[in-house]
Amino acid sequence: MEYYIKSVIPVIESNYNKFTMVEKTIADFFINNQKKINFSAKSVATKLFVSEASLSRFAQKCGYRGYREFIYQYEESFVEKKEFMTDNTLMILNAYQELLNRSYSLVDEKQIERIGNYLNATKKVIVCGKGSSGLAAREMEIRFMRIGVDVDSITDTDLMRMQAVFQNENSLVFGFSIGGQKEEVIFLLKEAKKRGAKTVLFTANNRDDYKEFCTEVLLIPSLRHLNHGNVISPQFPILIMIDIIYSYYVEQDKTKKKILHDRTVQALEETYTEKAE
Repeated sequence: MEYYIKSVIPVIESNYNKFTMVEKTIADFFINNQKKINFSAKSVATKLFVSEASLSRFAQKCGYRGYREFIYQYEESFVEKKEFMTDNTLMILNAYQELLNRSYSLVDEKQIERIGNYLNATKKVIVCGKGSSGLAAREMEIRFMRIGVDVDSITDTDLMRMQAVFQNENSLVFGFSIGGQKEEVIFLLKEAKKRGAKTVLFTANNRDDYKEFCTEVLLIPSLRHLNHGNVISPQFPILIMIDIIYSYYVEQDKTKKKILHDRTVQALEETYTEKAE
């Protein structure tokens, strides 16, 4: 895939809350830097008034063996940003393109495969989210229902709490929370996990304690440090990952799922025809 570049920026952002104050200073520099400079450990340490050891610890928290591996990846994907945008349409399209690049950087193909396998093995799927994440949950319900998945979306706080007690080893629960702190979503995931369900959290915030109640933590890019990210629909990063999972799932037994999809489309068309008559 030539157009998309693996970037370290979304990796930094997803681990941001794990950093010390010194490490956050380093993170802010790499996230916001727009110029090609000398990125050697000595030069960056001097520029930021930190130690080279701090750079190494920062890189390791991002999942790299050390600063050398981190900076190699950073320089590979580094593109000097234009300071001025004169065309509003181009500005929006560039923001979406940057978001797509960041999504590509976070995609774990093995994880997508595992989630696809969970979908194939489960009897009941629950998708939950609040606000814009709730809209994404509803979209996932519609998409997967059309290919034969028994799925419900939940956006109501009380329903999330009630549904939590009905989950079991035959359930698969998806929780959407960009910040990873929606109390109702986390409650449902925790309770479902206790009862043997598989649980998947979509979030832009990577925290170690999620492993206690999440079978999978699927990272999505944050809009916080994205150029003009304030004009991007908040659910867009979630929808990208839903599409990737959907595409993988459909490829498994593609013929059967196409038949199911066509049947649901036909049923809808018949309903609209009857109403018109």
